[in-house]
Amino acid sequence: MKLLSRLEAIVDDSKVAPLIEEVMPKGGRPRQLPVRTVLVGILLALTDERPAHLSRAHSALVALSRQDQLRLSVLAVRHNRYHRATYRQMERTFSVMIEAIGERWPEMTERVCDAILEASIPERYKLASCSVAVDWTDYECFSRPKGRNGRPVADKDASFGRRHSEAPGVESEIFFGYYGQVVTMVREDGAQVIPELVRRIELTTCAVDPPGAIVAVLARMVAEGIALSDVLADCGYSMRVPEKFALPVRALPTFLVMDLHPADRGEKGTHAGAVICNGALYCPATPPSLFKLAPLPRGASQADLEALDASSGELSRYKLGVNSSEDADGYVRLSCPAVLGKVRCALRPLSLSFSFEHPSIPEPPKANSPPAVASERSRYRHLLARRHASAMTTPLPRTAALMAAERLRNGPSPQARTRPGSP
Repeated sequence: MKLLSRLEAIVDDSKVAPLIEEVMPKGGRPRQLPVRTVLVGILLALTDERPAHLSRAHSALVALSRQDQLRLSVLAVRHNRYHRATYRQMERTFSVMIEAIGERWPEMTERVCDAILEASIPERYKLASCSVAVDWTDYECFSRPKGRNGRPVADKDASFGRRHSEAPGVESEIFFGYYGQVVTMVREDGAQVIPELVRRIELTTCAVDPPGAIVAVLARMVAEGIALSDVLADCGYSMRVPEKFALPVRALPTFLVMDLHPADRGEKGTHAGAVICNGALYCPATPPSLFKLAPLPRGASQADLEALDASSGELSRYKLGVNSSEDADGYVRLSCPAVLGKVRCALRPLSLSFSFEHPSIPEPPKANSPPAVASERSRYRHLLARRHASAMTTPLPRTAALMAAERLRNGPSPQARTRPGSP
């Protein structure tokens, strides 16, 4: 059986079976089922899209041919008779394995899972890409949140979490279980398509914040000599405080690529004349239509994806670029896109020598002229001063301009956000 040979090769390449055998108790009657056979049975159940139940793994082993059962010790010769391993033997061997691994928890558990997953990746794909994507989902356990008749809960590691849903008509709800995360291989930007193979899996209780837990997994991959370039994450990770996810990941030899939270997308005012959009600074002469780019919905066609990529590339030409290293306070200097050779602008005569393949700014903003928001701010300040001066005589009506001036003076109110994954 080709599948069986492949699964046996994965278990052998991971070298975890001898590792577990060393820490298992010795003495007593010899076990019929070795650790290697139990691991192969579990992988057989998973590859057959069966639930990860121990009874399913036992059923997968006893369904093999007699020759394979004899080779894996599922069938044993006792007193000149064949004896097939029972489910009780399977359960006992698995329980002893878990107990032996638990003595070195969590280091040994992580080592076993990482080794099996790494061995499952074919050699031709191990170096095909250094970019990975991370994501998490919820897993509801079979245990009850409360034991019957005051007895303890069967699954002591599970806890309550919140399952968020953006589907129409489906509301968020509380569940009892775990958060599972995966680190999946993705193709490099502009490279050939590769299979999205899973390199790491992390299962934690809902009391643990998933983004913080996956940082340790990425650090472990780097420590094992696995090269990482881009780390892709959705807005569930980007909305965390930087100390929990963004800063530790950037401290690794990786480049973090995060999807912005919907509240952080689009234009968010100006800074020294430059337009703030999507967390970056852009030239004030950027076409306004490019600031309205948004992620495509699921199921978008290839033509829509190519059109969005082309528009995103056009927007990147107007982005201010870094031209210095960080100072002691973490600040950097930015340069005009015309200075960086990305656009043609009359304010930068040297940029006019670029080819016409570069975007041209026909009407650049006037030098040393305050941005439009400055004039609006001056007008709002004048209205506030006028209102304060006449407060003891005739109060002014709360017009829309005055309300906008108050918001400008007091600063924007923080937007309420719900942290996905928080119980």
